[in-house]
Amino acid sequence: MNKNLNTTLIYILSILGLLCCCLGGFGIVFAGPAYYISHKKIQEAELNPDDFEGDKNAMNTAKIVALVVTIICAITLLINVYDLSTGGFEKRKDIIEQFMEGYQKGLQGN
Repeated sequence: MNKNLNTTLIYILSILGLLCCCLGGFGIVFAGPAYYISHKKIQEAELNPDDFEGDKNAMNTAKIVALVVTIICAITLLINVYDLSTGGFEKRKDIIEQFMEGYQKGLQGN
């Protein structure tokens, strides 16, 4: 029985990782396993090429996509951790509060 090198799961996890990347780097939860799964599948296919069917180049492409998304998420996570530790979120909160006060004044003026 041949195993199939199916890239669908890798791409779905990578896309979810990219979408969740803007949530403080949370996308690493999806992109990391996508890279790990694709890496393991490629290793298994190289060790036992007769047991697998499917395009190994497509799996390599999915692995690269997962790696890029993992790196982007890791950078976003590190930036947010740094920002949190240096008080950057307080500055953001103040800017949002000033914007909301201006918005409320604009609504009351009409």
